Amino acid sequence: MNKKIKTVAVYCGHQLGLYPAFEQDAKLMGELIGKNGLNMVFGGGDVGLMGAVADSALNNGSHVIGISTEHVAALQEPVHKEIEVKIVSGVNERKQRMFELSDAFIILPGGIGTLNEVTDILTMQQIGETKKPIFFLNTNRFWASFHDLIVDMLNNKFIESLDEYNVSIANTPYELIDGILGYKA
Repeated sequence: MNKKIKTVAVYCGHQLGLYPAFEQDAKLMGELIGKNGLNMVFGGGDVGLMGAVADSALNNGSHVIGISTEHVAALQEPVHKEIEVKIVSGVNERKQRMFELSDAFIILPGGIGTLNEVTDILTMQQIGETKKPIFFLNTNRFWASFHDLIVDMLNNKFIESLDEYNVSIANTPYELIDGILGYKA
């Protein structure tokens, strides 16, 4: 069965990060999401990489949905008044709603929140609760040490196999969007 990816959840930082390439790739990723007719779900913030990817996706025709928590919504405005914003009670409900609305996950550079979101999806893959694919954008080798940690877990027998994970690592937004568009379940 070939299930086409229609909606992607994008996890990324609410900061821009150290290198200009992080913001540049976030904007290009948003552009490619929009130009390829994909919908996007994200954390709803108007700052950092979150704002950059959402602005670009929206400006390139994507239907963008922000999922924010009551606490975060009190601190941040939505990216654009045109986006649909759903306010939920807390982080766990936010992650669940983003999971339910998406067919795949794009992971850009980010901080602890991004790491928490991706490890939740990896855990769900490991125990067989989902097969939805994860696509890492490895801008400036940002995710290289995380990849090395996973390999160390495998080598030290904390993970039996990588077969249950549906993960791709791309070095450019173009490579990542090709993976999404060519994805076969």
